[in-house]
Amino acid sequence: MASLFSFSSLLQPKVSFSSPLKPKAVKASISAPQTQTITEGLEEKFGRKGIKFSEPNMVELKVRNGSSLKLSLSDAHVVSYQPKVYWKDDGFEEVLYTVEDGNKTRGGVGLVIINEEEASSVLSGCNWTVKDTDSDAIDALQIELSCTAGFLDITYIVSLYPVSIATAVVVKNNGRKPVSLKPGIISSLRFKKRSGAGIQGLKGCSYCPSPPLSSPFELLSPSEAMKADSSGWFGSEDGEKPGIWAVEDSVITLLEKKMSRVYGAHPAERLKAVYNTPPSKFETIDQGRGLFFRMIRMGFEDMYVGSPGSMWDKFGKQHYFLCTGPASMLVPIDVDAGETWRGAMVIEHDNL
Repeated sequence: MASLFSFSSLLQPKVSFSSPLKPKAVKASISAPQTQTITEGLEEKFGRKGIKFSEPNMVELKVRNGSSLKLSLSDAHVVSYQPKVYWKDDGFEEVLYTVEDGNKTRGGVGLVIINEEEASSVLSGCNWTVKDTDSDAIDALQIELSCTAGFLDITYIVSLYPVSIATAVVVKNNGRKPVSLKPGIISSLRFKKRSGAGIQGLKGCSYCPSPPLSSPFELLSPSEAMKADSSGWFGSEDGEKPGIWAVEDSVITLLEKKMSRVYGAHPAERLKAVYNTPPSKFETIDQGRGLFFRMIRMGFEDMYVGSPGSMWDKFGKQHYFLCTGPASMLVPIDVDAGETWRGAMVIEHDNL
């Protein structure tokens, strides 16, 4: 099994998610051919034990212990992750919070890449294709997607293991000038209830209230995320002020209150030869289900944390949620011409 940042050089599949495969030409005397669907073409070329393609444009990965994920191929969107977290036979729990909005699913795990100069999404209108799949005795499964956005070649790798999921992005700049990007891999995590939801591992880390990166998968828009939470027991008319830096002083950061924060070093600090960076990982705490998950960042400079507060029931669901993940929001990533940038996120647990 290839490592997280080692990719094969296999050619991209000759299939498109926007049109079915064309049947081979046959003589008129032969009976009408069977038209191969996109899913059948993907299954034939990239299907592996534990990797199953299905309609519409979906793939499911399932490892030996039953842990599974579902990935939407058309937009590289992880819409379900159900790891085995209890020893009983049916000991699987959905980790991701998702809602259906027309033909689109919001929440889940979504890749975001903003062009700093144009203030727009690099991924808008991208046509993702399956580039490769790999497996290791169905204890480790991986699918690799790719797309081209202007002069950028983007590869997105989703990997599943018995107690973790990893998503990695590789951006290569094939243009003639540098490009400044604000990337992120944002996960919407589900909690049983509002009270008892928290995170630990960020004590002593600097943070700044800031809106999230705009994304087609967002549950709260940037303006909604920054709106003061003025109702309910935990509400506050004042809220956190954008641009006002503070230091996390709690061992466990409670998520009942509405917040939208970027944990990371102040941009001015990053100009120094030596400065403090945010922790590479922290833990989410769901006391309602007695579950803990580690969020791990690689390659990204910041960690975004956003909780909905009193807006938790916006979608009429019974569960609370947290939007979080590694990102480079405060200072863009500069990718020089001909250069490559890599970043990754891992969600892992040891609840077993």
